[in-house]
Amino acid sequence: MPLGSGDLAAIRLTLELASLTTVLLLILGTPLAWWLAQTRSRLRGVVGALVALPLVLPPTVIGFYLLLVLGPHGWVGQATQALGLGTVVFSFAGLVAGSVIYSLPFVVQPLQNAFSAIGPRPLEVAATLRASPLDCFFTVVLPLARPGFVTAAILGFAHTVGEFGVVLMIGGNIPGKTRVVSVQIFDHVEALEYAQAHWLAGAMVAFSFLVLLALYSSRGHKQVWG
Repeated sequence: MPLGSGDLAAIRLTLELASLTTVLLLILGTPLAWWLAQTRSRLRGVVGALVALPLVLPPTVIGFYLLLVLGPHGWVGQATQALGLGTVVFSFAGLVAGSVIYSLPFVVQPLQNAFSAIGPRPLEVAATLRASPLDCFFTVVLPLARPGFVTAAILGFAHTVGEFGVVLMIGGNIPGKTRVVSVQIFDHVEALEYAQAHWLAGAMVAFSFLVLLALYSSRGHKQVWG
């Protein structure tokens, strides 16, 4: 049975969400991962634990607290309403906010490991050549950490595609607006439309396998995680 218009809309929305989330995570996660890899601050453990928290918390717990914070009575929701922006819950912006938080460790941890693996020696050599810290980062660190960025981007994108609990809690189930593939599958199963669910679920299985195959077959994966 071919995919229906609702299925195609869910796929398009999911790809848009995963792409935007991955870009934002790389922008936000890079300085955070660099700080975690380089700092000797006592806050390092606390920040690292907060970053890793989505790995152990149920997605519904994260979604619930995001709903409270971003909702009309939460401090973020009240701030956005005061600015005339409304609230971000049950919107695409809400999906992005929830996805960034939920997928954060899948981007930060590979980058942190890649930065830590570089060691101090390349930076010391660059410093002796009078390179500024910013020059060192862009000309030395980023090229050496490229495998980590590839791994982080793949994991962040794939993890966002597979989200369910967080996006359902913060975005609801609005066709064409917040209904992503995982929620669409749930709707098909709930309606006993197993054939339609099979098409989408099978596509998710194939996508996940190909992502993991590429990840485990790449040299970058071995350098970052090995």
